[in-house]
This record gives sequence, C-alpha cells and structure tokens, in this order.
Amino acid sequence: MSSNTAQPSLARELFTMTWPMLFGILSLMSFQLVDSAFIGQLGVLPLAAQGFTLPIQMIVIGLQVGLGIATTAMISRALGAQKVRYAKQLGGLVLMIGSIGLAFFTLLIWLLRHPILALLSAPDSVYSVIDSYWPYWLLSAWVGAVIYFYYSICRSNGNTLLPGIMMIVTSLLNLVLDPIFIFTLGLGLNGAAIATVLAFSIGVLIVAPLVARRHWLSFDWKDLKISKSLADIGHIMGPAMVSQLLPPVSSMLATKLIAGFGTAAVASWALGSRFEFFSIVAVLALTMSMPPFVGRLLGAGRTQDIRYIVKVACRFVLLFQLLIAILTFLVASGLANLMTSEAQVQTILHWHLMIVPISLGPLGICMLMVSISNALGKSYTALTISALRLFAFFLPCLWIGSEIAGLKGLFVGGLIGNVLAGICSWYMYRRTLQMVENN
Repeated sequence: MSSNTAQPSLARELFTMTWPMLFGILSLMSFQLVDSAFIGQLGVLPLAAQGFTLPIQMIVIGLQVGLGIATTAMISRALGAQKVRYAKQLGGLVLMIGSIGLAFFTLLIWLLRHPILALLSAPDSVYSVIDSYWPYWLLSAWVGAVIYFYYSICRSNGNTLLPGIMMIVTSLLNLVLDPIFIFTLGLGLNGAAIATVLAFSIGVLIVAPLVARRHWLSFDWKDLKISKSLADIGHIMGPAMVSQLLPPVSSMLATKLIAGFGTAAVASWALGSRFEFFSIVAVLALTMSMPPFVGRLLGAGRTQDIRYIVKVACRFVLLFQLLIAILTFLVASGLANLMTSEAQVQTILHWHLMIVPISLGPLGICMLMVSISNALGKSYTALTISALRLFAFFLPCLWIGSEIAGLKGLFVGGLIGNVLAGICSWYMYRRTLQMVENN
C-alpha cells in the first residue's frame, strides 16, 4: 500500500488514539477543581499550606513529565524501527530509574522542607501543617509519578485507551474518597493526600499487571548499553523538564504585570486563564497522542506521513479553537456573570473572554509543535519554541499592549503574542523536519 493511500487511515488512527486522552484529561481537571473546593472549606492555614506546596509540586511534575516525554519519544521510535526488544528494555529501564529517582527526590524534599519553606517566605504558623501534610503529599506525588510512567509506556506502544480509562477511574475514586477522608474521618488536608495515595495505588495495581501481560517492558538488560540509553533519555528529558518549568515562571511574571491594574484584574486573569485551560483540552489530548504516533512513523522512516498527520492535526486545532472562540465571544457576558459575582471582575473578564480566545488556535499549534519536536528527537528545538513563545512573544506583547492601551491593550497583546508564537513554531517545526529528512 502506498503512503498516500494509507494517509486517510492515519487520520482515523490519530482520532482513535486522541479521544481517550480527551476524556481522561477532562476527568483529571474535574477532580482537581472539586478537590480544591473541598480543601477551600478547611480554612486559611490548609489553603496556605497547599499554596506553598504548589511550586514544589510543579518541580516534581516537571521531572516526571520530562521523563515521560523521553519515554514516549524513544520507545515509539524503537517500535517504528521494529526494535521490539529494545523498546521493552527501555520501558523497564524508565520505570526503574523513574521510580527510584523520584523516591530519592521526594525524600530530599522532606529532609529540606524547612529551608524550602524559609526560601518561600512561609510564616511560622504553616510549618506545623506542612510537617503533618507533606509525608502524605510526597507519597501521593511518588505514586502519581509511577502511574504516569506506566501511562507513558502505554502511549508509547500506541495504547491511549488504557491510560484514558485509568485517568477517569482514578479521578472518580478520588472524588469518592476525598469527602470521606477529609470530612467524615476528620483528617482534613492530610485526608485529601491520603485519598489521592489510595486512588493512585489502586490505579497502579490495575495498570501494572495489564502492562506486564502485554509484554511492554522488560528488566532483562544483559545486551542493553545502559549508559548510552540513560544518556539518550537525559538528552530528551533535560530540555523537556526545563520546558515544563517555563510556564510557571512566565505565569508569575504575567501576574506581577497584571497586579499593577489592581486585585480585580488579577482575579479576572486567574478566571480567564482557567477557562482557557478548559477550552484547549482537545489540544492537550493531541499533545499526548501525537508524540508516540509521530515517533513510530519516524522510526519507520515515513516522514511524508508525518507531514500529512501534522497538517491534519493543525487544521483540526485551528478550526475547533475558532469555533470555541466564536461561541465564547457570543456568550462572553453571560459566562463572565456565571464565573464571578463581583461587578468589576465581571467587566474585565468579559473583555478577556471576547479577545484572548481568538488566539487559542495559534497557541494550540505552538503547543503541538513542542510535542512533535520532542517526538522527532529535537528536544532543544522544543525548548526553544517554548522559551520564544513565553519570553519573546507573549510577555513582551502583554507589556507593550498594557503600556499602549491599559487592560484592553494587555488582552490584545496576549492575542498577538499567541499568534506570533504559533506562526514561529510552525516554521521552526518545518525546518526541523527538513533537517531530520536530510540526516
């Protein structure tokens, strides 16, 4: 069968791989929102403790996602090149170094918790809460990382249905267990972490035997050059991890800029950003399903099929996000009233919802190009795209817009920054693929 004849079936296969991720991500988002609502009822100190936990949580997530990206890129490429044994060995190696590495890192966080809190300028009243909460939270972070590595191995082998279902299952378990441990058993903030530990542990107990049964990993490394494999993993993981840590830094700088317009502006920006996160859920699903797909095609040397499937994904993202932007524009006023009861926040949020969503299509393209560059083994290109998006386009355009026309100008600046980032990332991807083809 010729490549051109097979291309429409590739689009169907991509859809089949993407929809489980879509529902999985939606379930995780829903759980996190409800979890935050439960914790919000516990008082100021638990909320403050969670606030000081968040920056450390971002670092842990950055580590596990960086390793997950490396896993997906390397295993899918090995499978595309018909190196099935090597792919299994990589699966076992990643699971081993990830589990041990994250266990060591979480232990280090626990031992250094007081210096970390001092660095974050935490008040003395929070220390006792953290001392009680972090053992359970760190355990939940470790178990969450282990199940994430299993998900990465599944996706690398072209199976997104299992991780998609397990995301829904663990989220539902969390929703059921949260109120029991937080309120019924009276464990408060600790109860939220214990509920997460139990939900993820049940998830691991379900997914681990299924992965083993499918023979997707092997701990027989006799003929594996471990040092070279670790170097290859680190080559992708390092830039991918840094790329994951850039958005929080950018978010802090953006918040600092917006704070100059008052607390209502900060509140509306937070609500608007949360809405944007939900509205690009299809893009987030594609960033999880596309890399293993592209990796397998690359391993098989089918670069023309990569061009085709990336174009299909980009067209879908642009059309879908345009539809979301039009609908948001039409209901912006009612949506702003629904999301907040504060009149001043409503006014600012209304402008946010009318302007910024127009640029979420190009933003989606940029996010996709980061994932695809990692799948092509060009992790430094992916890091460059992320850095340019945030620090060459988004933040400067926000500042210029705010200087020219205040808050409305800031939103227009955000729109322009996203569009420029999307265009730049597309041209960088095309140049990267051309380099891959020439090699």
